[in-house]
Amino acid sequence: MKKYVCICVVVMCFTYVNVTAQTKQQKVAAAVDAWRIAMIDGDVATLDKLTSEVLTYGHSAGAIETKQDYLQNIKVGNSDFVTMQLTDQQIIMRGKTAIVRHVLTGTTNDRGKPGEVKLKVLQVWQLEKGRWVLLARQSVKIQ
Repeated sequence: MKKYVCICVVVMCFTYVNVTAQTKQQKVAAAVDAWRIAMIDGDVATLDKLTSEVLTYGHSAGAIETKQDYLQNIKVGNSDFVTMQLTDQQIIMRGKTAIVRHVLTGTTNDRGKPGEVKLKVLQVWQLEKGRWVLLARQSVKIQ
């Protein structure tokens, strides 16, 4: 009987750990989707809440922006997504940090000029004061 109880406790512990990890991944996935929607909407207020004060945002052409640069470029239309789809998303959890990889496909209207993008993206999200915020992002063009 003691052996049975020990096995049940071990199984319950593993189940709890797995459910907790799933919940963290789901929260990160929700933050990524909120970021995607805010990018399409040009919602600077939401993007401000979703990004770390020390954000480093790397573009596929090599430009690197601070949080202030990033938000300003969204605000004035230098970076303007009309559509954005994220596919092949993978989320790796490490404590209060999440590494997110996905393929971003979308249409843009940067500075009023229509365009299309297809990128491989790496994002690093961090849990700050109970919410997930984007800490770093880098992308590369897919040929």
